[in-house]
Amino acid sequence: MTSLVALVTARAARGLDEDMPPLTAALSAAGAQPQIVDWDDGRVDWARFDLVVPRSAWDYAERLPEFLAWAERVARLSTLVNPLPVVRWNTDKHYLGELARAGAPVVATWYAEPGQDAGGTRDEFLAATDCRELVVKPAVGAGSRDARRHAHGARAGILDHVEPLLAAGRSVMLQPYLESVDAHGETALMYIGGRFSHAIRKGALLPSGAPSTAGLFAPEEIVARTPGADELAAAERILAAAPFGTLVYARVDLLRDATGAPRLLELELTEPSLFLAHASGSAERFAAALLASLDSVKRRNM
Repeated sequence: MTSLVALVTARAARGLDEDMPPLTAALSAAGAQPQIVDWDDGRVDWARFDLVVPRSAWDYAERLPEFLAWAERVARLSTLVNPLPVVRWNTDKHYLGELARAGAPVVATWYAEPGQDAGGTRDEFLAATDCRELVVKPAVGAGSRDARRHAHGARAGILDHVEPLLAAGRSVMLQPYLESVDAHGETALMYIGGRFSHAIRKGALLPSGAPSTAGLFAPEEIVARTPGADELAAAERILAAAPFGTLVYARVDLLRDATGAPRLLELELTEPSLFLAHASGSAERFAAALLASLDSVKRRNM
């Protein structure tokens, strides 16, 4: 029987997800029936699908309670991949603190919480770091929206960025800006079925002094990259520190710190671009891993 697979997007992301064409082709070639569906389309009967795969639901950050309620509903009616506990954990970047406490190499992160003294958190960060610049962004965010880069001494500007986010009930992150990204870029390592698949290089996303992006995501400069052995080792440590075991898909975003060591910027387990067009065979590997996960669920339910 043909497996019906929902590839979940958002209305605003239609036509923007470059993974969709190769993935739908690979799933069709593997004998499945893929269908691109908006996550918030109330007409959809999610129980019709054998597998529901979040792919480009990139507006979830502004609608997280609604998105999580949707994920909970889908998980009752179908098989959600990655699973619901992963979605709950990974859509809030407080997970970076959890990974750091588990010993994973993470970019140093301070959190300001709604109701707390934003100036106190800012001052603690500035006193503890000697970076020339820092990044301020919401803990629930995607596509670099509401993220900005500030000079270390721009105390008023930092507060002007943090306070409206806190007033809106959003937790805020402060991180040193790792200057190596300007020359070296960011390395994103894709894992499919628990195995390294391919990697890409992203150019720097936050120009100095620029406002936050007004689009669904900041424009990206992408090229294929062969990761260093230390980057692969760091990615393995990070994935091992996550509390889920082997997942169908994962993306590990790394930057190099002032010593040259790779540090985790984000661990993308919910709806990441996997840059399938930049690696021959990756769409086929992803399709095979998705269908293998469905077979595993069916065997457990027999």
